[in-house]
Amino acid sequence: MGSLLVPLLAAISAGLLVAHFALSSDTYQHCTYLGPSTRMYVTAWGGLGCALGSLLLYAAVRRAAHRCEPPAGASWQVRVAAGSAFVGLLLVLALLLAVYWLYSPDPAGGNDCSGLHLLLP
Repeated sequence: MGSLLVPLLAAISAGLLVAHFALSSDTYQHCTYLGPSTRMYVTAWGGLGCALGSLLLYAAVRRAAHRCEPPAGASWQVRVAAGSAFVGLLLVLALLLAVYWLYSPDPAGGNDCSGLHLLLP
């Protein structure tokens, strides 16, 4: 049962990462820099928590599987959990970058859209 929660947590983490980047337009409104919104903080930190949770749960499932023999027919669940844990590792790296960008200074260098042309084509 726990091995099927690993892909669920990884999927939630991926969804929160997509939502975080979809909300990146919240930082500017009418050429006024507002900073990251609360929704950006919640999606970045929540996604990171879910991704780390999927890795920790996978480690617990692997440890439990080594102690006792898994039930017959559970091999596909273990493979799905292992693949999801790998995706979760990539999501942790991406979400660490997202959290870093939350706390980094304004890349435009000001309080208006004057430097925004450097970021947007």
